[in-house]
Amino acid sequence: MSTCRKHGNKYEFIIKRKKILGKPYTVRFDDRDEGQAWCDHLEGLLDAGIVPDFLADHIGRQEKPLIQTLSDLIIEYKTSVVIKPEDINLLDRISGSDGALLLSGVDYDWSESWVSVLKRVHTLAPSTVRKYVGALARCIDWGVRKNLIRVNPLRILPKGYSTYTSQDIAEAGIQKTDQERDRRLSADEEKSIYTVFDGGGCVDVERPLLLKYKPALVCLFELALNSAMRLREMYTLTLDQVDLDKKTIFLDKTKNGDKRQVPLSSDAMASIKVYLNSVNDGDKGMREFSHGNGLLFPWWNADSGKLSLKKTTAKLSKQYSAIFNRGGLVDFNFHDLRHEATSRLFEKTNLSDLQIAKITGHKDPRILMRYANLRGSDLADQLW
Repeated sequence: MSTCRKHGNKYEFIIKRKKILGKPYTVRFDDRDEGQAWCDHLEGLLDAGIVPDFLADHIGRQEKPLIQTLSDLIIEYKTSVVIKPEDINLLDRISGSDGALLLSGVDYDWSESWVSVLKRVHTLAPSTVRKYVGALARCIDWGVRKNLIRVNPLRILPKGYSTYTSQDIAEAGIQKTDQERDRRLSADEEKSIYTVFDGGGCVDVERPLLLKYKPALVCLFELALNSAMRLREMYTLTLDQVDLDKKTIFLDKTKNGDKRQVPLSSDAMASIKVYLNSVNDGDKGMREFSHGNGLLFPWWNADSGKLSLKKTTAKLSKQYSAIFNRGGLVDFNFHDLRHEATSRLFEKTNLSDLQIAKITGHKDPRILMRYANLRGSDLADQLW
């Protein structure tokens, strides 16, 4: 019920509904009975869950929104902290599926049940389960520090929580394990790819593979093999990011959300120069493209929206899969070039792990070492 007090020659009414209004709402009337009737009507609406439009500004001026659900916590966390893009995507998915959960229900029993759902319903690989748990755990850690939630139950999950148990396997109908990619590109396979670029192929087919923007396809392949850059990092490059005088590519924003400088080897430099000349000289394979939009490569339309990037990535991945298949490469995809390039950095240079991580953009040294599977023959050459 509202409270009333005399304020000069007027009557001041104070209405309190903390969960709806946040701070008290104050209104003044010349006549006490008129004011009381108006306040009674408003309180009846608020109690019924109806908030009149004239209160929108009052509610909008609250210092802090009410944080009651997991979705509320995630929204507040995302607006208060700089978060990795990968974590944002994971948190958005969590909010969509479990956002309605009250923070009071975020306990250990729920955390165990949630991890089980990730395995038994969504059949995610253990490494992906750990990514989901890690992203949400960092969010809840922040909530604990801000006194928005009491404890973080995800931090006391047992070791090996992401591994599929016998019950997980029985309910999911499948056992997912982490598959570390160690696919290397042999010298003969590399030659076969260039054979495809030249119009041939190891697979017996009647017609050559149609390769639109062939000079760009060759350059992108060689840049991946010599720089360890990710596919999206390369096809979104602008001309001003490529500094040939400094032998460096400057990445403004990477998968991890950080800037990165990628030094260019002599092979990478030569490849880029050949490609730029093909565009500038009107090579028939590049006639429909110019650098007028400032982009280095022809496939992306400069739309940074998720859908545009996803479509471009899918299109290029499909194109290179066709090239690799025509070259007779078994179980090889474009991302394996990043693995190959990282391994070559270990094999061909004396760079330290930290220096290589600076080039490739790997944050976790353990993940970097997964890529650095050196050939046994190369290691053997260094033994006595």
